[in-house]
Amino acid sequence: MVQNRGRQAVFADDPARSRGRLVAEPGSVTRSDFRRDCDRIIHSTAFRRLAHKTQVFVYHEGDHFRTRLTHTLEVTQIARSLARALAVDEDLAEASALGHDLGHTPFGHAGERALDRCLADFGGFDHNAQTLAVVTRLERRYAAFDGLNLTWETLEGLVKHNGPLTDRAGNPAGRFVKRGVAASILEYSGRHNLELWNYPGVEAQAAAIADDIAYDAHDIDDGLRAGLFVLDELAAVPFIADLIREVDQATPGLDDFRRSHEVVRRIITRMIEDVIAESLNRIAGIAPASAADIRGAGRASVGFSPAMAETDKAIKGFLHPRMYRHERVMGIMTAAEQVLHDLFGRYLGWPDDLPGEWGQNLAGDERIRARQIADFIAGMTDRFALIEHARLFDSTPELR
Repeated sequence: MVQNRGRQAVFADDPARSRGRLVAEPGSVTRSDFRRDCDRIIHSTAFRRLAHKTQVFVYHEGDHFRTRLTHTLEVTQIARSLARALAVDEDLAEASALGHDLGHTPFGHAGERALDRCLADFGGFDHNAQTLAVVTRLERRYAAFDGLNLTWETLEGLVKHNGPLTDRAGNPAGRFVKRGVAASILEYSGRHNLELWNYPGVEAQAAAIADDIAYDAHDIDDGLRAGLFVLDELAAVPFIADLIREVDQATPGLDDFRRSHEVVRRIITRMIEDVIAESLNRIAGIAPASAADIRGAGRASVGFSPAMAETDKAIKGFLHPRMYRHERVMGIMTAAEQVLHDLFGRYLGWPDDLPGEWGQNLAGDERIRARQIADFIAGMTDRFALIEHARLFDSTPELR
């Protein structure tokens, strides 16, 4: 049973007790600090650009496929549902969800791979580190500071939503053991300690698992719409086979379009229900009396049950060859990677080709110059990257 502090659990993050912002600001009389974070993200330039950044299919593949923005909105809806069920702060969960992809490049993960290769000699590229750069440095909307000056709790969620980055001694942990933690994250945390060794609060963990749920459901939906596979092929995943039978028994003779949507809808519902039940069990085992107990628990408080974790793995295993590595998708993404590789090389060799303020103050340290160029390219939309490539090169792929 969840112990409540008023309408919220005792382990929820309380905006009235936030650890604050890097630059102190007066509070709002109409909004909590976490609500202000949501609003700042929504009004940011980087958030608007998500509308024209690839999820899987580039923008001119069709108007009905997900973009990075529609993906973000779906994650946000699921994160709020989980936060409500777990009796934690919905605004903080929303802020973590709204901001989680602000650092993504044009052309989805293909763009990230391209920039990572371009920056191989300069520490590589990581979209989570880029998200932190966007909200702490690259957005320039306020007179008193660079970035959005978000609360500690929101920043923690953006950086650590998939778990700790280091151990208590500062050594890289988890997926960071191989490559290390991005220097920009370590530098910022040195000024505004994000406690990289701890798990984040329940709200950020809810946003992270919401990302997985949204990916599974909408990538199935988009893959079906694109004709990369048909619904009955998904029966290879036992969980989905059960849902297909459930839909067919409840509504026999349903047309393929509605039949597919009924199955996808049930995937989202069952996954949310599974996370709520599993997370309540985990939290009961921790018996937290505060948000600090969640952070210091040494394990995730929010997640799939073992059975649903296997289902999640099976769905991704189905989608990987049939969608992400499909010949049609790979051909476009390979060309997209080349577009960004071309742009990076051009700007690095001829910085005067950068527009406006981006071309200023680029002399000197090559590492700094490469990072500034990567900041510019990462902020591009798919469309602008192609326009820039066409401006600078004689031939630009159509990505069709």
